[in-house]
Amino acid sequence: MANKVLVVDDEKLIVKGIKFSLQQDGMEVDCAYDGGEAVEMAKQKEYDIVLLDVMLPVYNGFEVCQQIREFSDMPIIMLTAKGDDMDKILGLEYGADDYITKPFNILEVKARIKAIIRRNNRKSKKEEEKQTIIENGDLKLDIEGKRIYICGNEINLTTKEFDMMELLATNPGKIYSREKLMNLVWGSKYNGDLRTVDVHIRRLREKIEEDPANPKYVHTKWGMGYYYQG
Repeated sequence: MANKVLVVDDEKLIVKGIKFSLQQDGMEVDCAYDGGEAVEMAKQKEYDIVLLDVMLPVYNGFEVCQQIREFSDMPIIMLTAKGDDMDKILGLEYGADDYITKPFNILEVKARIKAIIRRNNRKSKKEEEKQTIIENGDLKLDIEGKRIYICGNEINLTTKEFDMMELLATNPGKIYSREKLMNLVWGSKYNGDLRTVDVHIRRLREKIEEDPANPKYVHTKWGMGYYYQG
């Protein structure tokens, strides 16, 4: 599958040159010419890397980087003015993974892009492998096999109970409101009562917790929601 790259720069000749060169290496390249367009495109597609200029209309590169970081960890390389160290520092503080100074050599750009994509792919693969089995004290969660064990004994969960447990356990410490859990587990079109979530959490605790009233795994953050303690 071709790597997907978003090139963002208001200088169309630069964009054209980068796009042509990356396509020669088999990459799929989309282009944006202002910050607003870049943010919208990043929301619609998960890119393997974003090549982002600092000086842009609508939103500048730092603002674009900051907005993308609110919904995605897709890698970002900032294009900064030559010798402007403050731009480099700001770019990294706003969440950029790397920076390249203008004017640049296209071979360097391609090398940096490929290095970050390789690193990101290795990281994703390791995280996938690590997330297949989750063990926490007496609890063992087999995500691929859709099974859960307590002290080596398999516990029978309903599909929704398992889906909820998987979501919480793969995001330890993250608090999910009842609305968010219902949306993610039951789907955005489900119009059921939010108390359905509470009922499923209670049943889940009764099955996996030694003392459901003092849970070890699935906790409540009062007024906010539920979370898994890893």
